[in-house]
Amino acid sequence: MSYGTADSFRSVTLDDVRGAQKMLSGVARVTAMEGSRHLSQLVGAPVHFKCENLQRTGSFKLRGAYVRIAGLLPEERAAGVVAASAGNHAQGVALASSLLGVRSTVFMPKGAPLPKISATREYGAEVRLHGQVVDETLAAAQEYAAETGAVFIHPFDHPDVIAGQGTVGLEILEQCPEVRTIVVGIGGGGLAAGIAVAVKALRPDVRIVGVQAEGAAAYPPSLAAGRPMAIDNPATMADGIRVGRPGDVPFGIVGALVDEVRTVTEDALSTALLLCLERAKLVVEPAGASPVAALLSAPGAFEGPVVAVLSGGNVDPVLMQRVLRHGMAAQGRYLAVRLRLTDRPGALATLLGVLSVVDANVLDVSHVRTDPRLGLTEAEVELHLETKGPAHCAEVGQALREAGYIVID
Repeated sequence: MSYGTADSFRSVTLDDVRGAQKMLSGVARVTAMEGSRHLSQLVGAPVHFKCENLQRTGSFKLRGAYVRIAGLLPEERAAGVVAASAGNHAQGVALASSLLGVRSTVFMPKGAPLPKISATREYGAEVRLHGQVVDETLAAAQEYAAETGAVFIHPFDHPDVIAGQGTVGLEILEQCPEVRTIVVGIGGGGLAAGIAVAVKALRPDVRIVGVQAEGAAAYPPSLAAGRPMAIDNPATMADGIRVGRPGDVPFGIVGALVDEVRTVTEDALSTALLLCLERAKLVVEPAGASPVAALLSAPGAFEGPVVAVLSGGNVDPVLMQRVLRHGMAAQGRYLAVRLRLTDRPGALATLLGVLSVVDANVLDVSHVRTDPRLGLTEAEVELHLETKGPAHCAEVGQALREAGYIVID
Protein backbone atom coordinates (compact mmCIF):
# COMPACT_ATOMS: atom_id res chain seq x y z
CA MET A 1 0.00 0.00 0.00
CA SER A 2 1.23 3.50 -0.79
CA TYR A 3 0.05 6.49 1.18
CA GLY A 4 1.23 9.17 -1.23
CA THR A 5 -0.46 10.86 -4.16
CA ALA A 6 -0.27 9.84 -7.79
CA ASP A 7 3.18 11.41 -8.17
CA SER A 8 4.54 9.23 -5.38
CA PHE A 9 6.05 6.91 -7.93
CA ARG A 10 8.03 9.47 -9.91
CA SER A 11 11.76 9.10 -9.54
CA VAL A 12 13.87 11.26 -7.24
CA THR A 13 16.84 12.96 -8.90
CA LEU A 14 19.89 14.93 -7.87
CA ASP A 15 18.12 18.07 -9.15
CA ASP A 16 15.25 17.35 -6.75
CA VAL A 17 17.68 17.13 -3.84
CA ARG A 18 19.48 20.30 -4.89
CA GLY A 19 16.13 22.07 -5.16
CA ALA A 20 15.26 20.86 -1.68
CA GLN A 21 18.56 22.19 -0.37
CA LYS A 22 17.74 25.67 -1.68
CA MET A 23 14.26 25.45 -0.17
CA LEU A 24 15.70 24.48 3.22
CA SER A 25 18.24 27.30 3.32
CA GLY A 26 17.62 29.23 6.53
CA VAL A 27 15.16 26.57 7.73
CA ALA A 28 17.18 23.43 8.46
CA ARG A 29 20.59 23.65 10.06
CA VAL A 30 23.72 22.45 8.31
CA THR A 31 24.53 20.08 11.14
CA ALA A 32 28.01 19.51 12.47
CA MET A 33 30.44 16.80 11.42
CA GLU A 34 32.35 15.51 14.45
CA GLY A 35 35.28 13.09 14.47
CA SER A 36 35.37 10.03 16.71
CA ARG A 37 38.88 9.09 17.82
CA HIS A 38 37.66 5.94 19.56
CA LEU A 39 35.86 4.57 16.50
CA SER A 40 38.66 5.72 14.20
CA GLN A 41 41.13 3.59 16.18
CA LEU A 42 38.72 0.66 16.12
CA VAL A 43 38.02 0.86 12.39
CA GLY A 44 41.59 1.77 11.46
CA ALA A 45 40.47 4.81 9.47
CA PRO A 46 38.85 8.19 10.17
CA VAL A 47 35.26 7.97 11.42
CA HIS A 48 33.02 11.03 11.55
CA PHE A 49 29.54 11.61 12.96
CA LYS A 50 26.99 13.56 10.92
CA CYS A 51 25.06 15.06 13.82
CA GLU A 52 21.43 15.22 12.74
CA ASN A 53 20.60 14.73 16.42
CA LEU A 54 21.48 18.44 16.65
CA GLN A 55 19.02 19.40 13.89
CA ARG A 56 16.00 21.54 14.73
CA THR A 57 13.35 19.32 16.40
CA GLY A 58 16.16 16.87 17.21
CA SER A 59 16.20 14.83 13.99
CA PHE A 60 16.50 14.92 10.20
CA LYS A 61 12.71 14.67 9.80
CA LEU A 62 12.23 18.44 9.52
CA ARG A 63 13.99 18.39 6.14
CA GLY A 64 11.58 16.09 4.36
CA ALA A 65 8.47 17.39 6.11
CA TYR A 66 9.25 20.99 5.17
CA VAL A 67 9.93 20.19 1.50
CA ARG A 68 6.76 18.12 1.25
CA ILE A 69 4.51 20.75 2.83
CA ALA A 70 6.16 23.64 0.98
CA GLY A 71 5.34 21.87 -2.30
CA LEU A 72 1.59 21.72 -1.65
CA LEU A 73 -0.81 23.69 -3.82
CA PRO A 74 -2.54 26.70 -2.19
CA GLU A 75 -5.83 24.82 -1.88
CA GLU A 76 -4.02 21.88 -0.27
CA ARG A 77 -2.35 24.17 2.25
CA ALA A 78 -5.71 25.68 3.06
CA ALA A 79 -7.05 22.22 3.93
CA GLY A 80 -4.24 21.65 6.40
CA VAL A 81 -2.03 18.61 6.88
CA VAL A 82 -2.20 15.52 9.05
CA ALA A 83 0.47 13.08 10.14
CA ALA A 84 0.89 10.05 12.38
CA SER A 85 4.01 9.50 14.43
CA ALA A 86 5.33 8.47 17.81
CA GLY A 87 7.92 11.24 17.84
CA ASN A 88 10.39 12.60 15.30
CA HIS A 89 8.11 12.90 12.27
CA ALA A 90 5.43 14.46 14.48
CA GLN A 91 7.79 17.23 15.55
CA GLY A 92 9.13 17.77 12.04
CA VAL A 93 5.64 18.16 10.58
CA ALA A 94 4.55 20.42 13.43
CA LEU A 95 7.46 22.84 13.04
CA ALA A 96 7.43 22.78 9.23
CA SER A 97 3.70 23.55 9.20
CA SER A 98 4.12 26.42 11.65
CA LEU A 99 6.93 27.94 9.59
CA LEU A 100 4.78 27.72 6.45
CA GLY A 101 1.57 28.93 8.06
CA VAL A 102 -0.26 25.64 7.55
CA ARG A 103 -2.62 24.10 10.09
CA SER A 104 -1.37 20.69 11.27
CA THR A 105 -2.94 17.80 13.14
CA VAL A 106 -0.73 15.02 14.43
CA PHE A 107 -1.99 11.67 15.68
CA MET A 108 0.23 10.02 18.26
CA PRO A 109 -0.14 6.74 20.18
CA LYS A 110 -1.59 7.02 23.67
CA GLY A 111 1.64 5.64 25.08
CA ALA A 112 3.91 8.16 23.33
CA PRO A 113 6.49 9.72 25.70
CA LEU A 114 5.21 12.92 27.30
CA PRO A 115 8.26 15.01 26.22
CA LYS A 116 7.54 14.19 22.57
CA ILE A 117 3.84 15.00 22.91
CA SER A 118 4.65 18.31 24.61
CA ALA A 119 7.27 19.24 22.01
CA THR A 120 4.88 18.50 19.13
CA ARG A 121 2.25 20.77 20.69
CA GLU A 122 4.80 23.50 21.33
CA TYR A 123 5.83 23.42 17.67
CA GLY A 124 2.24 24.31 16.82
CA ALA A 125 0.40 21.08 15.99
CA GLU A 126 -2.93 19.91 17.36
CA VAL A 127 -2.10 16.56 18.93
CA ARG A 128 -4.65 13.77 19.04
CA LEU A 129 -3.84 10.63 21.00
CA HIS A 130 -5.23 7.49 19.41
CA GLY A 131 -4.41 3.80 19.59
CA GLN A 132 -1.72 1.89 21.40
CA VAL A 133 0.58 1.26 18.43
CA VAL A 134 1.63 3.36 15.44
CA ASP A 135 -0.39 1.25 12.98
CA GLU A 136 -3.61 2.21 14.80
CA THR A 137 -2.49 5.82 14.91
CA LEU A 138 -1.70 5.75 11.20
CA ALA A 139 -5.16 4.41 10.37
CA ALA A 140 -6.77 7.18 12.43
CA ALA A 141 -4.74 9.85 10.63
CA GLN A 142 -5.70 8.48 7.21
CA GLU A 143 -9.36 8.38 8.23
CA TYR A 144 -9.07 12.00 9.36
CA ALA A 145 -7.52 12.93 6.01
CA ALA A 146 -10.36 11.26 4.12
CA GLU A 147 -13.01 13.00 6.23
CA THR A 148 -11.54 16.51 6.28
CA GLY A 149 -9.53 16.79 3.07
CA ALA A 150 -6.32 17.41 5.02
CA VAL A 151 -3.20 16.25 3.18
CA PHE A 152 -1.58 13.20 4.74
CA ILE A 153 2.17 13.74 5.16
CA HIS A 154 3.85 10.36 5.03
CA PRO A 155 7.08 10.02 7.01
CA PHE A 156 9.07 8.40 4.19
CA ASP A 157 6.98 7.25 1.22
CA HIS A 158 6.97 10.34 -1.00
CA PRO A 159 9.54 11.80 -3.44
CA ASP A 160 9.48 15.26 -1.85
CA VAL A 161 10.22 13.77 1.57
CA ILE A 162 13.06 11.70 0.13
CA ALA A 163 14.49 14.75 -1.66
CA GLY A 164 14.46 16.69 1.60
CA GLN A 165 16.25 13.92 3.46
CA GLY A 166 18.77 13.71 0.61
CA THR A 167 20.15 17.11 1.58
CA VAL A 168 21.97 15.27 4.38
CA GLY A 169 23.96 13.51 1.63
CA LEU A 170 24.91 16.77 -0.05
CA GLU A 171 26.16 18.15 3.25
CA ILE A 172 28.22 15.03 3.90
CA LEU A 173 30.01 15.42 0.57
CA GLU A 174 30.66 19.09 1.26
CA GLN A 175 31.92 18.51 4.81
CA CYS A 176 33.87 15.30 4.19
CA PRO A 177 34.75 15.16 0.46
CA GLU A 178 37.16 12.26 1.05
CA VAL A 179 34.41 9.99 2.43
CA ARG A 180 34.49 6.37 1.26
CA THR A 181 31.61 4.85 3.27
CA ILE A 182 28.36 6.31 4.62
CA VAL A 183 26.49 4.30 7.25
CA VAL A 184 22.85 5.20 7.93
CA GLY A 185 19.95 3.67 9.83
CA ILE A 186 16.95 2.41 7.86
CA GLY A 187 13.34 2.25 8.98
CA GLY A 188 10.98 2.94 6.10
CA GLY A 189 13.96 3.98 4.00
CA GLY A 190 13.42 7.68 3.28
CA LEU A 191 16.73 8.93 4.72
CA ALA A 192 18.86 6.19 3.20
CA ALA A 193 17.14 6.61 -0.18
CA GLY A 194 17.63 10.38 -0.20
CA ILE A 195 21.28 10.15 0.78
CA ALA A 196 21.84 7.47 -1.87
CA VAL A 197 20.28 9.59 -4.63
CA ALA A 198 22.48 12.57 -3.82
CA VAL A 199 25.72 10.75 -3.12
CA LYS A 200 25.66 8.16 -5.89
CA ALA A 201 24.93 10.85 -8.50
CA LEU A 202 28.04 12.80 -7.47
CA ARG A 203 30.29 10.09 -6.05
CA PRO A 204 29.29 6.62 -7.30
CA ASP A 205 32.42 5.20 -5.66
CA VAL A 206 31.12 5.93 -2.15
CA ARG A 207 29.73 2.83 -0.45
CA ILE A 208 26.38 3.29 1.32
CA VAL A 209 25.50 0.85 4.08
CA GLY A 210 22.05 0.74 5.65
CA VAL A 211 21.48 -0.55 9.18
CA GLN A 212 18.38 -2.14 10.68
CA ALA A 213 17.63 -3.57 14.11
CA GLU A 214 17.46 -7.37 14.02
CA GLY A 215 13.94 -7.38 15.43
CA ALA A 216 12.61 -4.92 12.85
CA ALA A 217 14.57 -5.83 9.73
CA ALA A 218 12.05 -5.70 6.88
CA TYR A 219 14.54 -4.72 4.19
CA PRO A 220 16.65 -7.91 3.91
CA PRO A 221 13.68 -10.20 3.13
CA SER A 222 12.12 -7.50 0.95
CA LEU A 223 15.29 -7.06 -1.10
CA ALA A 224 15.58 -10.83 -1.45
CA ALA A 225 11.98 -11.02 -2.69
CA GLY A 226 12.33 -8.01 -4.99
CA ARG A 227 9.33 -6.21 -3.47
CA PRO A 228 8.37 -4.64 -0.12
CA MET A 229 7.45 -7.35 2.37
CA ALA A 230 5.79 -6.79 5.74
CA ILE A 231 7.12 -8.44 8.87
CA ASP A 232 4.93 -9.24 11.85
CA ASN A 233 5.37 -7.44 15.15
CA PRO A 234 8.63 -5.53 14.58
CA ALA A 235 10.30 -5.22 17.96
CA THR A 236 13.26 -3.05 18.94
CA MET A 237 14.13 -0.31 21.41
CA ALA A 238 14.98 1.83 18.35
CA ASP A 239 11.49 3.17 17.68
CA GLY A 240 12.79 5.51 14.96
CA ILE A 241 13.55 2.52 12.72
CA ARG A 242 10.81 0.18 13.98
CA VAL A 243 8.94 -0.05 10.69
CA GLY A 244 7.25 -3.26 9.59
CA ARG A 245 7.28 -2.64 5.84
CA PRO A 246 9.56 -0.62 3.52
CA GLY A 247 8.01 2.31 1.71
CA ASP A 248 7.23 1.71 -1.96
CA VAL A 249 9.16 4.74 -3.20
CA PRO A 250 12.29 4.40 -1.05
CA PHE A 251 12.40 0.64 -1.57
CA GLY A 252 13.16 0.99 -5.27
CA ILE A 253 15.89 3.52 -4.59
CA VAL A 254 17.46 1.53 -1.75
CA GLY A 255 17.44 -1.62 -3.89
CA ALA A 256 19.19 0.18 -6.74
CA LEU A 257 21.64 2.43 -4.90
CA VAL A 258 22.33 1.20 -1.35
CA ASP A 259 25.24 -1.24 -1.42
CA GLU A 260 24.41 -3.28 1.66
CA VAL A 261 21.89 -3.55 4.50
CA ARG A 262 23.21 -4.87 7.82
CA THR A 263 21.39 -5.75 11.03
CA VAL A 264 22.45 -5.08 14.61
CA THR A 265 21.41 -6.52 17.98
CA GLU A 266 19.74 -4.74 20.87
CA ASP A 267 22.97 -5.14 22.86
CA ALA A 268 24.89 -3.41 20.08
CA LEU A 269 22.36 -0.56 19.94
CA SER A 270 22.54 0.10 23.68
CA THR A 271 26.33 -0.11 23.68
CA ALA A 272 26.46 2.36 20.78
CA LEU A 273 24.17 4.81 22.57
CA LEU A 274 26.37 4.60 25.65
CA LEU A 275 29.48 5.22 23.54
CA CYS A 276 27.94 8.32 21.94
CA LEU A 277 27.09 9.70 25.35
CA GLU A 278 30.37 8.89 27.11
CA ARG A 279 32.93 9.37 24.35
CA ALA A 280 31.33 11.91 22.00
CA LYS A 281 29.20 13.75 24.61
CA LEU A 282 26.23 13.44 22.24
CA VAL A 283 22.68 12.49 23.23
CA VAL A 284 21.51 10.09 20.53
CA GLU A 285 18.38 7.95 20.40
CA PRO A 286 18.76 4.20 19.69
CA ALA A 287 17.77 4.56 16.03
CA GLY A 288 20.32 7.33 15.61
CA ALA A 289 22.99 5.15 17.18
CA SER A 290 22.38 2.23 14.79
CA PRO A 291 25.26 3.16 12.43
CA VAL A 292 27.59 3.26 15.44
CA ALA A 293 26.27 -0.16 16.47
CA ALA A 294 27.17 -1.50 13.02
CA LEU A 295 30.70 -0.11 13.28
CA LEU A 296 31.17 -1.60 16.74
CA SER A 297 29.84 -4.98 15.59
CA ALA A 298 32.14 -5.32 12.57
CA PRO A 299 34.79 -2.57 12.54
CA GLY A 300 36.84 -4.26 9.84
CA ALA A 301 33.97 -4.24 7.34
CA PHE A 302 34.06 -0.52 6.58
CA GLU A 303 36.50 1.31 4.34
CA GLY A 304 37.39 4.75 5.65
CA PRO A 305 36.94 7.58 5.91
CA VAL A 306 33.52 6.62 7.28
CA VAL A 307 30.59 8.94 8.03
CA ALA A 308 28.00 7.58 10.47
CA VAL A 309 24.71 9.47 10.34
CA LEU A 310 23.34 10.12 13.84
CA SER A 311 19.79 10.61 12.63
CA GLY A 312 18.13 11.78 15.85
CA GLY A 313 18.47 12.59 19.51
CA ASN A 314 14.88 12.52 20.76
CA VAL A 315 15.14 9.87 23.43
CA ASP A 316 12.66 9.61 26.28
CA PRO A 317 14.50 9.98 29.63
CA VAL A 318 12.87 6.82 30.97
CA LEU A 319 14.00 4.85 27.93
CA MET A 320 17.45 6.44 28.17
CA GLN A 321 17.81 5.14 31.71
CA ARG A 322 16.84 1.61 30.64
CA VAL A 323 19.03 1.65 27.54
CA LEU A 324 22.07 2.93 29.41
CA ARG A 325 21.67 0.19 31.99
CA HIS A 326 21.31 -2.35 29.17
CA GLY A 327 24.43 -0.95 27.50
CA MET A 328 26.42 -1.13 30.71
CA ALA A 329 25.32 -4.74 31.17
CA ALA A 330 26.35 -5.57 27.60
CA GLN A 331 29.81 -4.17 28.35
CA GLY A 332 30.10 -6.04 31.65
CA ARG A 333 29.81 -2.83 33.62
CA TYR A 334 26.49 -3.65 35.26
CA LEU A 335 25.63 -6.94 36.91
CA ALA A 336 22.38 -8.15 38.46
CA VAL A 337 22.64 -11.23 40.69
CA ARG A 338 20.10 -13.06 42.83
CA LEU A 339 21.12 -15.39 45.62
CA ARG A 340 19.92 -17.00 48.82
CA LEU A 341 21.44 -16.68 52.24
CA THR A 342 20.65 -17.65 55.80
CA ASP A 343 18.23 -15.21 57.39
CA ARG A 344 20.14 -14.18 60.48
CA PRO A 345 21.47 -10.87 61.87
CA GLY A 346 24.55 -9.68 60.02
CA ALA A 347 24.05 -11.97 56.98
CA LEU A 348 23.53 -9.07 54.59
CA ALA A 349 26.50 -7.18 56.02
CA THR A 350 28.68 -10.24 55.49
CA LEU A 351 27.55 -10.49 51.87
CA LEU A 352 28.29 -6.82 51.24
CA GLY A 353 31.72 -7.36 52.78
CA VAL A 354 32.50 -10.04 50.18
CA LEU A 355 31.49 -7.63 47.41
CA SER A 356 33.58 -4.86 48.93
CA VAL A 357 36.71 -7.04 48.80
CA VAL A 358 36.32 -7.53 45.04
CA ASP A 359 35.53 -3.79 44.57
CA ALA A 360 31.98 -4.24 43.23
CA ASN A 361 29.89 -1.10 43.75
CA VAL A 362 26.40 -1.92 45.05
CA LEU A 363 23.76 0.22 43.34
CA ASP A 364 20.62 -1.40 44.70
CA VAL A 365 19.61 -4.18 47.12
CA SER A 366 16.28 -6.00 47.29
CA HIS A 367 15.85 -8.21 50.36
CA VAL A 368 12.94 -10.74 50.40
CA ARG A 369 12.07 -12.86 53.45
CA THR A 370 8.42 -13.79 52.80
CA ASP A 371 8.15 -16.00 49.75
CA PRO A 372 6.63 -19.52 49.56
CA ARG A 373 9.73 -20.72 47.74
CA LEU A 374 11.98 -19.85 50.65
CA GLY A 375 12.78 -22.07 53.60
CA LEU A 376 11.97 -20.98 57.12
CA THR A 377 15.51 -19.68 57.71
CA GLU A 378 16.23 -18.42 54.21
CA ALA A 379 16.17 -14.98 52.60
CA GLU A 380 16.60 -14.00 48.98
CA VAL A 381 18.66 -11.02 47.93
CA GLU A 382 18.81 -9.35 44.51
CA LEU A 383 21.79 -7.07 43.95
CA HIS A 384 22.46 -4.57 41.20
CA LEU A 385 26.19 -3.98 40.94
CA GLU A 386 28.44 -1.60 39.01
CA THR A 387 31.37 -3.61 37.64
CA LYS A 388 34.43 -2.96 35.49
CA GLY A 389 34.01 -5.36 32.61
CA PRO A 390 33.43 -9.05 31.83
CA ALA A 391 36.55 -10.18 33.72
CA HIS A 392 35.44 -8.30 36.83
CA CYS A 393 31.93 -9.82 36.55
CA ALA A 394 33.51 -13.28 36.52
CA GLU A 395 35.63 -12.33 39.54
CA VAL A 396 32.53 -11.23 41.47
CA GLY A 397 30.71 -14.47 40.67
CA GLN A 398 33.71 -16.54 41.72
CA ALA A 399 34.06 -14.65 45.01
CA LEU A 400 30.39 -15.25 45.85
CA ARG A 401 30.65 -18.96 45.11
CA GLU A 402 33.84 -19.31 47.14
CA ALA A 403 32.09 -17.61 50.06
CA GLY A 404 29.42 -20.33 49.93
CA TYR A 405 26.58 -18.39 48.32
CA ILE A 406 24.26 -20.08 45.80
CA VAL A 407 23.80 -17.67 42.90
CA ILE A 408 20.38 -18.19 41.31
CA ASP A 409 20.96 -15.90 38.33
